Amino acid sequence: MKPLTDSIEAFIKSLLEEGQEQVDVQRNELAQYFRCAPSQITYVLSTRFTPDHGYIIESRRGGGGYIRIVRLRESPGSNLLYLINQRIGSAISRQDCEAIISQLRENGVVTKNEAGLMRAAVSNEAIHLPVAFKDTLRASVLRAMLLQIAGRPSAEEGSVHDVR
Repeated sequence: MKPLTDSIEAFIKSLLEEGQEQVDVQRNELAQYFRCAPSQITYVLSTRFTPDHGYIIESRRGGGGYIRIVRLRESPGSNLLYLINQRIGSAISRQDCEAIISQLRENGVVTKNEAGLMRAAVSNEAIHLPVAFKDTLRASVLRAMLLQIAGRPSAEEGSVHDVR
C-alpha cells in the first residue's frame, strides 16, 4: 500500500494529466477525500509541488478560497537556465539535486539512463571530499551537466547526444 503522501501526489498529478495546465482544489475537500488532516495536504503541496518539481502553487484564503496548482510548461532551455541561475547557487544538497534530476526526467529533458548517470555523478559516494566541500563540488558538477543539456535537443526527440 502506498503512503498517504504518495497517494495525494498521484491524485493531484492525475488531475493535471487530463490536459489541464492548472487545477484548483480546496484543501479541506482533499483532506476529507483522503480522510486526513488539512496539514497533510499542505505538506504534500509544499514538498512535492515546488518550482524544483515543475509547479507553482497559488492560494486564496477565505470562504471561497482555493489552492491553484500550475504546471510549468516552459521550454526545457529556459527552465534549465532558471535552474542554473537561480536554483543551484554556489552549493546544493544531494536531496535538492535529486529533486532537480527527477523534474528533468519527468519533463522528458533527460532519459532514464541519463538521470541515473546524473544521480551517480552527484552522489555522496562519487564525491570523496570532506562534508563541507561536497555541496560546492556537487553544484559545479550539476551546473556543468545542465549547461551541456541546455545546448542539445530534448531527450524526447530521441537524438543521439554528443557529450564531448
